[in-house]
Amino acid sequence: MVNGPGRRALLLTAGSTAALALAARTAQAAGREDAGAAASGVPAAPADPRAAADRQAARILSGVRTPRFPRRRVLVTDHGAVGDGSTDCTAAFRRAIEHCAAAGGGHVVVPPGDYLTGAIRLRDRIDLHLREGATLRFSQDPAAYLPVVYTRYEGTECLNYAPPLYAHGCRTIAVTGRGVIDGQADADHWWNWTKGAGGGPSPEGVDKRKLLEWAEAGVPVAERVFGAGYHLRPSLIQFYDCRDVLIEGVTVKNSPMWNIHPVLCRNVTVRGVTVDSPVGPNNDGCNPESCAHVLIQDCVFDTGDDCVAFKAGKNADGRRVNVPCEHALVERCEMRAGHGGVTIGSETTGGVRDILARDCRMDSPQLDRAIRIKSNPVRGGYVRDITCHDITVGQVGDAVIEIALDYERVETGDYYPDVRDIAVHRLTARTGRRPWNLIGNDANPVRDVLFSDCVFTEMAGPGEVRNVTGLVLRRVVVDGQEAASDG
Repeated sequence: MVNGPGRRALLLTAGSTAALALAARTAQAAGREDAGAAASGVPAAPADPRAAADRQAARILSGVRTPRFPRRRVLVTDHGAVGDGSTDCTAAFRRAIEHCAAAGGGHVVVPPGDYLTGAIRLRDRIDLHLREGATLRFSQDPAAYLPVVYTRYEGTECLNYAPPLYAHGCRTIAVTGRGVIDGQADADHWWNWTKGAGGGPSPEGVDKRKLLEWAEAGVPVAERVFGAGYHLRPSLIQFYDCRDVLIEGVTVKNSPMWNIHPVLCRNVTVRGVTVDSPVGPNNDGCNPESCAHVLIQDCVFDTGDDCVAFKAGKNADGRRVNVPCEHALVERCEMRAGHGGVTIGSETTGGVRDILARDCRMDSPQLDRAIRIKSNPVRGGYVRDITCHDITVGQVGDAVIEIALDYERVETGDYYPDVRDIAVHRLTARTGRRPWNLIGNDANPVRDVLFSDCVFTEMAGPGEVRNVTGLVLRRVVVDGQEAASDG
């Protein structure tokens, strides 16, 4: 592996242009290298990676269709909602949604104003449309999210507080417009559940262990009842077992936990959304879990955890449900802060496959990693057929690319994840702690990882590789020098 202070000095003298020129010169030998790849068993880069990505995107998008709604419009203000920031509008939103649904569906419109509300539940063929200047301010009282609903907490099914904006078993639903969805979580509401007294375990941590123990013991979901008296935070927007889903244009902020969390959904589009939630714990941006055919496009993520994370259930409960997350495209998005830009895991138990991220920009010292895959030997499942293309990385605080199969420092167990066929093409990174951190398991290494036409500059240290087979670096430049692969 080529790296070191001397090479960084060379790069700083010659500039990143020299690194790009070196990548171009080494590309001249690509034909000879790839011609012998099949005979040697080393995976070859596609002849045209961009064309291959276009084909993968077309396959993914074949299952994505923007839902359409009747033209009917129902104003929430006609059903008693008052946008003064203090009137409880929960019942008014329920009446407006029920009225629209009973008439065959359409657009439930929120005019400009501040609307204080408890839990909102969508119905079939309902688009909740927030006009510019409209803000939903969700109550800070947990009692506003009762009775409990069927949900997932970190990959495990249970009955818990309703997510502020929720749907279950619906078809053709949307949240659109230029308005704001504010969960109003802060250090004194929701987020304080993650803090233990006197250095002890947090209330949420205690309840999380109980949920996992019940799942391991096979306790039926109907008996895993949390809610009042417990401390498992809900996601801000969760659509559960829905089809034909659209979230477009809105800004979401201050979530109790994860911001946007579709579960067991099919045909999901998240487009033009801004996630402005950089402070809270576990404030992931968009976490599709056990979903199929997902498009995340033209979004901005500023989060307190992973920006986009694909998940598929956790441990015993993930094996019981056993539904993968598959066929997803992330494109033209900006990741400004968080633990990972595009992430897979750590809940990988049902399997994650056929994910493409392309034409994204990731740049902030508050963003730890650009591309991240995380799991461990108690999760199991698989991660395969993951492609990243044309990713521009400015500054990140840790490794630019990380595959870590010892997540949460768990290195042994009965369910080793199978991670293979990971490809990164045309990624450029300006500054990071190291270009990559690739950590497999002794019993089951990461297999077949390909980086091609990538440039990493001003890296503080060399890439780390442990328990990885079939790592291939083609025309990869680190600190001004071409890096060698194990292939």
